[in-house]
Amino acid sequence: MPLLNFGKKEETPVSKNFTPAGEELSVKVLGSGCSKCNLLEKYAVETLEEMGLAYNLEHVRDYVEIAKYGVMATPALVVNEKVLVSGRVPTRSELKELLAKQ
Repeated sequence: MPLLNFGKKEETPVSKNFTPAGEELSVKVLGSGCSKCNLLEKYAVETLEEMGLAYNLEHVRDYVEIAKYGVMATPALVVNEKVLVSGRVPTRSELKELLAKQ
């Protein structure tokens, strides 16, 4: 027997910058939550917004998960499962160049 919703729509989660499936960047900031990690997250969000790119951002603080990426020094930035920067906070212009290549 089918379930009737009687006009109720199921809400689907939508990212802040919505684009069709497959075009959203998966962005991860790897780090404990220290000031440099938080600065990298801030720069990444500002640069992504400025470039108008759709993204899903996650801040990974679990050291086991961080180690899976082969990262030995944090902060690190991972875009679409590829480590772009590790052990430092890049400048905003450098971030823009790196993200433009993705």
